[in-house]
Amino acid sequence: MEPAITFRALTESDLPLLHTWLARPHVTEWWEPAPTAEQVREDYLPRLAPPDMLPLDAPAGVVQYLAYEAGEPVAFVQAYRVMAHQSEGWWLNETDPHALGVDQFIGLPERLGQGLGTRMLKAFIEFLFKDPRVTRIQTDPEPTNARAIACYRKVGFRDVGVVETPDGLALLMRITRGARA
Repeated sequence: MEPAITFRALTESDLPLLHTWLARPHVTEWWEPAPTAEQVREDYLPRLAPPDMLPLDAPAGVVQYLAYEAGEPVAFVQAYRVMAHQSEGWWLNETDPHALGVDQFIGLPERLGQGLGTRMLKAFIEFLFKDPRVTRIQTDPEPTNARAIACYRKVGFRDVGVVETPDGLALLMRITRGARA
């Protein structure tokens, strides 16, 4: 039996670890260019949420977490209110105030390809759907990110289609409360 995956809201003391992970080649390939430690503070510190805050209630529209397995941090994952980001040019056609989006990456390159991402996403979906207001969850990997797309499909996300985002083309994928794998 594999250890359970748990989630803890990101704190200021986690930012050095996050900086290390964001600089790793397997992350920068799909996530963003490697930021400086100061850029990590500037980007992530304003979005920190209280430990028990739900994503639909977060003032910044996002809650960021570290995922833990057997007490060890193994990944970064965030959930955001989809409509909260329309002013930034994202998801302009969204009308559901209870839809969440997710982004994630595994921080440890040696853990890639071992099913950790699938287990983590299953656990995170269950975690998010504990809030009865959440109607659906979406994600938007780059259309050529075959590993991420396969992982999302394994846990029940369905392709909506390729869309244009402020960051370029993405494959919009969704899972609804009643259609989980």
